[in-house]
Amino acid sequence: MRRFDDDPIGKSFLVFHPHSNCWQLPTNDLRLSRWFMPTRSEIQTTVKACLLTLVANKEQRHLVNSFDSQNLIPQSLNVMERLLAGDAVDDDKALTVLDVQIAHRGELFRSGGVQNFQHGRLSIHFDLLAVEVFNCWVVLLDESIRDELYSQGALSNPAAAQYNHFELAHQRSSKGAKPMTSGPSAAAPTGRIFDQERRGNFGCIDAMNYVHKNASGPGKKVQVSFVIRDEVEPRHRSGVNSLQFDPSMQRLYSAGRDSIIRIWNPRLARDPYVGSMEHHTDWVNDLLLCCNGRHLVSASSDTTVKVWNAHRGFCMSTLRTHKDYVKALAYAKDREQLASAGLDRCIFLWDVNTLTALTASNNTITTSSLNGSKDSIYSLGMNSSGTVVISGSAEKVLRVWDPRTCQKLIKLRGHTDVVKAIVVSRDGTHCVSAGSDASIRLWHLGMQRCIGTIWCHSEGVWSLQTDDNFSTVYSAGRDKRVYMSNLKCLEHSVVLFEEEAPILKLLLVDNGNSLWVSTTESNLKRWPTSSNGHPADMDVDTSGEAPLIKEPDMSIKGAPSIRQYSALNDKRYVYTRDSENNVALWDVLKARKVKEYGCQNLEQKVKESFRMLFVPNWFTVDLKTGMLQITLDETDCFSAWVSARDAGLGNAENMDIKLNFGGLLLQALLEHWPRTKVVQEQLHELSGFDSRYANGYFSVPGHTPLIFCEPSGRTLFRLTCRDAAGENENALLHDVVPSWVLDIVVNKAMPKYNKIPFYLLPHASFNLKSYKRPVFSDRLSASDMLQVRKVIEHVYEKILFASMNDTNGTHSAVTNAQGHHAPSVPPHALPADLEERIELYCQDQRLDPSMDLRTIKHFIWKQGGDLVLCYRAVK
Repeated sequence: MRRFDDDPIGKSFLVFHPHSNCWQLPTNDLRLSRWFMPTRSEIQTTVKACLLTLVANKEQRHLVNSFDSQNLIPQSLNVMERLLAGDAVDDDKALTVLDVQIAHRGELFRSGGVQNFQHGRLSIHFDLLAVEVFNCWVVLLDESIRDELYSQGALSNPAAAQYNHFELAHQRSSKGAKPMTSGPSAAAPTGRIFDQERRGNFGCIDAMNYVHKNASGPGKKVQVSFVIRDEVEPRHRSGVNSLQFDPSMQRLYSAGRDSIIRIWNPRLARDPYVGSMEHHTDWVNDLLLCCNGRHLVSASSDTTVKVWNAHRGFCMSTLRTHKDYVKALAYAKDREQLASAGLDRCIFLWDVNTLTALTASNNTITTSSLNGSKDSIYSLGMNSSGTVVISGSAEKVLRVWDPRTCQKLIKLRGHTDVVKAIVVSRDGTHCVSAGSDASIRLWHLGMQRCIGTIWCHSEGVWSLQTDDNFSTVYSAGRDKRVYMSNLKCLEHSVVLFEEEAPILKLLLVDNGNSLWVSTTESNLKRWPTSSNGHPADMDVDTSGEAPLIKEPDMSIKGAPSIRQYSALNDKRYVYTRDSENNVALWDVLKARKVKEYGCQNLEQKVKESFRMLFVPNWFTVDLKTGMLQITLDETDCFSAWVSARDAGLGNAENMDIKLNFGGLLLQALLEHWPRTKVVQEQLHELSGFDSRYANGYFSVPGHTPLIFCEPSGRTLFRLTCRDAAGENENALLHDVVPSWVLDIVVNKAMPKYNKIPFYLLPHASFNLKSYKRPVFSDRLSASDMLQVRKVIEHVYEKILFASMNDTNGTHSAVTNAQGHHAPSVPPHALPADLEERIELYCQDQRLDPSMDLRTIKHFIWKQGGDLVLCYRAVK
């Protein structure tokens, strides 16, 4: 292979391997072929590459159809496809590509056409073929030349195929390419590069130092979201999905559906709140403490796994290997090994010591994957010695792996619905599982069968905890009851206590004497596991009796979550109702709460605030975290043009100025971004607007979380508005802010007004005989914000006044769309009582002079086709 420093590369697409000194090569110099043989001199000049051994998914036999080389890795991949799918391979090795999926810009793509790419979920799969990442290209090498490359150190040592999950990203080559910068060579194939986070103060993690490459490039749709909330949220705003407890520090960690991880000190009963760890943008589904409580690992519906410094409360790194909600974590304490799984059907294994040692320069990690799951995974179990991993899924089976070899061992059938919880015994010989079928099943892994079933619950079971001896199991779920069952005698179960809401998580603490419980509500409670200091008697089945324990010994009260909203027709204010029926009013434009009304009727408040004003929808509301999250999308963000009068902004001198809600809000959200500062200063000098504000009218609270995300919900970048001024955040915003936002906040290119066509006709009761000129019924077009008083002025000047003064010969002709000539008059002082002289009607309803055309069409016209307005002279 020769080096091309000055040769034009042409149209080639490269596989980027971040840990090699790689040269970019032209497509026609490197063919994807099993028999490609570089010369000995070429071998001596090659750089260290990484051997990838990829295996087929034998469960899903989908033949490769085609690849779009414009969007995927090298064009010559088609050659490989044809080679493998045909008869050109060795006769004794009939190799066929069964299923192929390629990672591209954070998404997994599969064969079969571009339109299907968004929903790919699995790993890359070939059928037992050695593939090299060689000088930035994926190539197939003959075995003999591969051995020679090994001996000269040109290739790193391979890892067994089933141990690794690979994601290959590409970048377009450029003319006169230069060598890529390199990092340390890896001893094994590398997975996704993790994201080193900015370390903020305790409880204040502000920015996510990760941006998808070219996230805002052509064809990449990006939305902008923000959350309206208090700067400090000391209480959960929604349900709590998971709990962890550090006995040495007396710290309780709770994973909220409001996207926040909170830290509590149970010894401080009056005010147990210690701090918050904020970095996720969606539900936090699971938590695990590791390294003797020094580090915390979290899994979220934002598709990430995050590693935290538990003592100082900052995010150390983010793992983005999963492509869908991450639902479960499992931990082998003795091996310091972690497993993560989710709705993408993937299970990844992580070395905890490696995770916690990652830095900005040492930023790669090797991950192993456990393949074979056919459906979304909801639960995961692992014994402390790390000899067995068990997953539960919507497939209604338990799959068992050996994490040391990544081999799938067995599949256990018995559940008839989703498996939601799994606990594995310390020795790895037994496990207990629970599911939405309301059953709790005890399994013997050696015998590969269920050896007992507990049917104490009336509805789905979502959480399990066992004691250290694996002799007692605590269970809870949708029926709100917590049962204690004897695993030695499965017929005996006791109702310990009953919660007020479906239970999401149980956590056994204090040597089994207490249970922390979280539910779909925001409160946390600690319950004793014994009555009056004596262990519960399980000799008698009490499943139908009253609970043994009546009250918890500690409660951490949560805050109400927003459950319902109603946007007013001015599309600026939103009323909400929370879980305690409290009603509040929010200003979306200024991103803040306006007023709390207490326990009132939401519908009644909306009716009381009604205005005869129509503004198009320009934002969407999401309540999934229990807080008010607003999302702006390119398709409708700039639909809402309003006058300063209707918006309640400006002063008496500029009440008729037209404002765009979406544009004003985007400018306020990014007013701290240095890239907008120069433009702001120039505009303020010219316009005279308040220089304190980027948009000249208002700002939003600096603590407001700002999120750039894909329409699927996958987060690209999270920061607070005030932190846009930071050096790191500034650089990342350059990569992630989409062009439709740049046009507004940097280029100040406001969108055009929306126009509406309408007909202007004389009213049926209007006597036209006194007018000497004919009055034409023309089809007109104007801004949809045009007010009725402006139409009245048009009627007076262009129709009535001109007709009455026709004999003076002072008019000039104006040609309209139909070719008619409407008379015009020189500027003339309008009568002070003009709005009393001329009336405008629609559907025989007199129109208020302050009403605009879009309001008339929405509230009065109420039908398709062009709007029809009728005028009548009263005096």
